[in-house]
This record gives sequence, structure tokens and C-alpha cells, in this order.
Amino acid sequence: MNYLPDDNSRYKDVDYWDERYKTEPCYDWLGCFSKFQHLLENHIKKEDSILILGCGNSSMSGDMYSAGYHSITNMDYSSVCISTMSARYSDCPGMTWHQMDVSQLSFPDASFDVILEKATLDSIMVEEKSPWEVSHQTACFIHKALAEISRCLKPGGRFVSVTFANPLFRKRLYARTMYNWSIKKYSYGEGFQYFVYVMTKGEELSQEDAALEKKLLEDAKPPPTAVHNKNEDKEDYLSNIDL
Repeated sequence: MNYLPDDNSRYKDVDYWDERYKTEPCYDWLGCFSKFQHLLENHIKKEDSILILGCGNSSMSGDMYSAGYHSITNMDYSSVCISTMSARYSDCPGMTWHQMDVSQLSFPDASFDVILEKATLDSIMVEEKSPWEVSHQTACFIHKALAEISRCLKPGGRFVSVTFANPLFRKRLYARTMYNWSIKKYSYGEGFQYFVYVMTKGEELSQEDAALEKKLLEDAKPPPTAVHNKNEDKEDYLSNIDL
């Protein structure tokens, strides 16, 4: 069966995923866990409480469990996915599954040591025409998701984002003082590279990332508007208009 949608916008449609998960056994975006395990081992401890966002039908949760990470909470907005995956891993104590929206996490503050996403944020941005200028609607959704992620991280916790987006584009979303985290970038893959960003809660942005945030905020300011004196002579005002 061909699981590719007719239009990329369908990647944002839960109905598309529900139908796909009914028949697709497994799919790993950006490669399986073994491809970047060597990077994660430096930032995730076996005893950490882990939340995986947009888990889908990836083998990553199961592979991490087999590698010794036994406190894993999985969430996805597809009820079909959650039902299928919870049944598949029913023999894994400590592994839980929840239907949830990434922008409205129903976990208490400071719940997790690690929050991990692999291509989940990428799928939210599939309709964007340019990575330099994200639409207002998508930017607002991403901000809500990142704010929720920051809220649910414990002090010193790590948000790990695995993506195909290089730093020129992705750091524009992550470099925000309000999220209260630092950013480190790693990569993996032969030929085509994928990226792993590790954000640590409670650490300040680097000087480079702080400068990026400042520039982005300055660029987002609306241009100044001309203010005219209400009492100025109407004929003089009209004569100054360049027709």
C-alpha cells in the first residue's frame, strides 16, 4: 500500500494518520534509534523519565526500552496509533501511551527529565513555503508546543529534537529566552545529514543564540508609521502625495 498523501498538507490531518496507522505496521522517520543512539546516550540516563512526542508507529520507543530506558511515556494525537502501540508493547512495564495534542500537554509542571521528538515538529511545518518565513498560524502553534515542552521539563531536563532542519532554520524557533534553555547541535547520517538539538532547561542561551533571538525580535517589529498633524492645511497635505 502507498502511504504517501496526495498533498503534503495531509500530514497535518489526524484522519490521514488514523487511516495510515490502521494498516502500516511501522515507519521510522529520519532513521531508526540505532542511527543516533550514540548521541542520545550522552544526554539521556537509563533512569530518566522520558516523554516521546508524536510517537507514531516508530520502533524508537521499543528500541529504547530494549536498550534499558524503562520509564517512557508516549503520546500521539491519533487514537488509532495509541491503541495499536499500547497493545503492541503491553508487556513493557513502565511504558505508557496517551492520546494528546503536543500544544496542550496534560502533564503537571516539571514532570519529565527528557522530552524527545523525532520529525514531529517537521510534520507540523509541511505546508510552509519557506523555512525563513514561517506563517503566523504555524509559528503560534510551534510556540505553544515549545512553551508546553519547557513547562513539563524538570530543572536541568533536556528537550531533544531530531530533525532534518539545519541550524539556519531550526534555531530560529528554539532560540528564545522565555523557554529557559540552552541549545546544542549534533548531527548524524552519511551523505544526507540529520540533526539532533539538545535544549537544557535552566541554562542560558549562548551569546550566538542570544544575538540570533535579538535580531529576530528586531526584525519582527512593525515599521514605523507616519503621523500627520490633523490641523495641517488639506491642500498642502494633498500636494505632498506622490501620485
